[in-house]
Amino acid sequence: MSQATMKEFLDWAKPGSEESRLAMQLDPERIPRHVAVIMDGNGRWAKRRRLPRVAGHRAGVRSVREIIEDCCRLEIGALTLYAFSVENWKRPRTEVETLWGLLRHYLHQELPGLKKNNVRFQVIGRIDALPQEVQNDLDFAMVETAANSGLQLNIALNYGGRSELVDAVNAILARARQSGEPLQVDEATISSHLYTAHLPDPDLLIRTSGEIRVSNFLLWQIAYAEIWVTEKLWPDFRTCDLLEALIDYQKRERRYGGLGEAAPSVESEADATLVGVIPGKNDDAGEAQNPRPSSLHKFPE
Repeated sequence: MSQATMKEFLDWAKPGSEESRLAMQLDPERIPRHVAVIMDGNGRWAKRRRLPRVAGHRAGVRSVREIIEDCCRLEIGALTLYAFSVENWKRPRTEVETLWGLLRHYLHQELPGLKKNNVRFQVIGRIDALPQEVQNDLDFAMVETAANSGLQLNIALNYGGRSELVDAVNAILARARQSGEPLQVDEATISSHLYTAHLPDPDLLIRTSGEIRVSNFLLWQIAYAEIWVTEKLWPDFRTCDLLEALIDYQKRERRYGGLGEAAPSVESEADATLVGVIPGKNDDAGEAQNPRPSSLHKFPE
């Protein structure tokens, strides 16, 4: 992040605002390249207001929009949002179908803004299991934003960290059978077959709602991520919360198992990373496959 970009962010935040006060504490040279978010708490947000669960999902859309725009302004390279997990199919059918409707509405409504902000939209997870009309809309959004060079936005849909590793192993085995060469696997081989092979691993993992667990999200990729947990429920998560997470992230010394900050080698040993949390309770989080080509030129009816 350049000094000029920081100045633009401060101008946007307005002098004297809480956003401006927090942003002034950031080091522009230490902005994370990749931020991942477990968006938890939509159901509890609705329950506390005696509203149906779907109201919490609708309210969470505002937080999604705001955080995407913030990441664009801060020149964060990649943002991965956990939206629907492979386990979320266990929820009532009506809720799942409503979620797909909300997703399609979001894509139609927000695509012009994504294009304006130079966002490249991608999806990770087992997308082939989603309803066909949802797949078509996802394909369209990916094609429409494929040439953008700004923030890489990844939505995790029908995603599970274990499923991703299973898919990676099966892809490696299929490739070995096809080539007829002896099978040799190292960490680099596995990394190159993950849904996120084109991205750096997350530097920072944010979880809302106070839960202190990773819920089967990016299990391989977050080996060295700094973890920040807030009691805020996802629909209440705002710019100031993101800035607080970034400030806390910048206060930590990333040792990667060594004595000082340095990028980990692909084969380095696992490091017990200190987790900074504000303690809390329950689980609402959700889970996303590599982009697929499409020749669509508008959203299907």
